[in-house]
Amino acid sequence: MKKILKMVGLGTVVLGMSMVWPGTGQADEKQNQVLNKIETRHEMVWGTKADTRLMGLMNIKTGKVEGFDVDVAKEVTKLIDPKAKPVFNEVTSGTRIPLLRNGNIDAIIATMSITPERAKAVDFSKPYLMAGQSLLVKKGSSIKNIDDVNHQNVTILGVQGSTSVEVAKQKAPNAKVLALSDYATALSALKAGQGDVLTTDASILAGMAAEDKHLQLVGGVFTEEPYGIAIAQDNPALVKKINRALAKMRGDGTYDRLVKKWFGQVPGMDWKELTKS
Repeated sequence: MKKILKMVGLGTVVLGMSMVWPGTGQADEKQNQVLNKIETRHEMVWGTKADTRLMGLMNIKTGKVEGFDVDVAKEVTKLIDPKAKPVFNEVTSGTRIPLLRNGNIDAIIATMSITPERAKAVDFSKPYLMAGQSLLVKKGSSIKNIDDVNHQNVTILGVQGSTSVEVAKQKAPNAKVLALSDYATALSALKAGQGDVLTTDASILAGMAAEDKHLQLVGGVFTEEPYGIAIAQDNPALVKKINRALAKMRGDGTYDRLVKKWFGQVPGMDWKELTKS
């Protein structure tokens, strides 16, 4: 039996030759659980969009999600653990944080803007893309900019859980804002005439406009919203490794290559603007 010596007043416990400070053991066990899980199973589970062209969209022919977010996730996974396999689970703006906090996914890379409110619930990497909110309308629409939206007879379409909906309410308090479950539903609503304008990040809207010649972006970008990779709190080692991976991608040209691959051919978009985060 090991000798147990309590040192009254010093708050320490000696077990044999080792000393343990009360409270630190549990905290250490809680920290970095996600990274330990990734390195143990050699698999990193990402939450990504599957309905957002250019960023994360399901390819019906292959059954795989494709886009800028997906390619960045693949590179980051490889740099964190060369043996690890990236796995992609579909999330929406409304489900991504709950799924992360419940442990269903290891990280979120899903057009997620870094905000103070979200930072209370999750930790973020450094920005990996400089996004900004814009407007998508049918060609021929009288709406040309954000000022044209602030009227009672205008319905703005957005997606639940996105910052764009809250910004729309602030920028156009007189308009009606309709928040739908995902971007595919919101886009269908715009095409069906259930709303006059769809608002979210320009990078997302660009994919919609590229798919349908009857739609166009208008009004330019009227916010600055850097995207970040979200990680469950108490995982500082994983945040550090992700930031190192992003820095390496920028340094060796991988990052610019991916931005150009996905956004270089979008009419009216300067892909280099997206790299300024």
